[in-house]
Amino acid sequence: MSRKLLDDCFLHDKDRMRHDDAVALILERMSPVADVETVPLSKAHGRVLAEQYAAPKDVPAFDNAAVDGYAFAGKALKADADTSFKVVVRIAAGHAPERPLRKGEAARIFTGAVMPEGADTCLMQEDATVKGTRLTVPKGLKAGANTRLAGEDVRQGEVMLQPGQRLRPQDVAAIASGGAGSVKVFSRLKVALISTGDEIVRPGILLGDGQVYDSNHHLLRGLLNTVGAEPVDYGVIPDDRVRVDRVVRTAAHECDVILTTGGASRGEADFVVETIQSLGTLHAWQLAVKPGRPLAMGQIGDTVFFGLPGNPVAAFVTFLLYAQPMLARLQGAAWRKPQRYPLPVGFAIAKKKTDRREFWRGWVDNSGERPVLQKFQRDGSGLISGLRQATGLIEVPEDAASVGEGDLLDFIPFSEFGMT
Repeated sequence: MSRKLLDDCFLHDKDRMRHDDAVALILERMSPVADVETVPLSKAHGRVLAEQYAAPKDVPAFDNAAVDGYAFAGKALKADADTSFKVVVRIAAGHAPERPLRKGEAARIFTGAVMPEGADTCLMQEDATVKGTRLTVPKGLKAGANTRLAGEDVRQGEVMLQPGQRLRPQDVAAIASGGAGSVKVFSRLKVALISTGDEIVRPGILLGDGQVYDSNHHLLRGLLNTVGAEPVDYGVIPDDRVRVDRVVRTAAHECDVILTTGGASRGEADFVVETIQSLGTLHAWQLAVKPGRPLAMGQIGDTVFFGLPGNPVAAFVTFLLYAQPMLARLQGAAWRKPQRYPLPVGFAIAKKKTDRREFWRGWVDNSGERPVLQKFQRDGSGLISGLRQATGLIEVPEDAASVGEGDLLDFIPFSEFGMT
């Protein structure tokens, strides 16, 4: 099998990378590793389209009534008076008209039914006056009213969707409207989740002395769901070199990505990191970003290793900022830069380090005369409560040495990352 990723694709020559440079390098070096498969439309929502999709036919395929009412020729309508027609046929949705309409004739018609030849206009039944077979159309109705034309939505051959698009419900509906029952998509990325450490215990088990619950595992599972990846749980591995080596080898063979938290700092002993180094390549990225300065990036063949910081807040933020674009590229998805919304802040920070970009947990406060940004008061990277309270990230640029009340800062809602 040919290689899909460049050798040593995470290599760079900078001591500390700025945020924009890190994202640009990820987008430049990553390429799809996911296979292509055909799935039924019932399973297509949220998947990444693998081929261009063009309409196989006009949508709608025929002229049809947009209302329950009566169909007739619009050219027969009088400009200054009511118009009378003889109702000669009834047309229900799903049935072909029995015959064309002749001059002065109308058809009783229902929403979605095929317009008969000789008719191009519909009158809503609420506006109709009918006595026996005689229909009276009030003056003022325009020719062509209440009619949907063939191809009005999409013309045959029109490109509707491009490869790399993540299929939304409306996209799947558009494919269905053309009659396709299945679609080609990229396979879901298999992402190995490995928790390591003698102190790590999964929730539901009684804690021993010095042990902590593995909250990062569930944090990452939820975040992977936002990008349509398939998490594969390899459990909690104790600090044992042989066992870690065995699990990492298995994960590299079975999965597209290995995702861990912790062990990314320089000089920090970690058996997962050591195993990646022995089996492939590994680079410790030092980012000019807070939270989440250290990231471990590497690969074993075409299996990517991504080591996030161990603190939950740093793991959360760096996943959104760097793992999301990486995973998007690996699964063939077109990555869109999250939309920023400049808003005044409702607080002040007297001093901030320059030359690094910071991402604060925050929300939009609408209780005053105008919306302002508020931030979680405590900045600790282990405080999950700040993630719960926040609705997005406040982005502070590298050159800001302080923040004054009323200053404009960019706000990135979590919805921009696929979360509500």
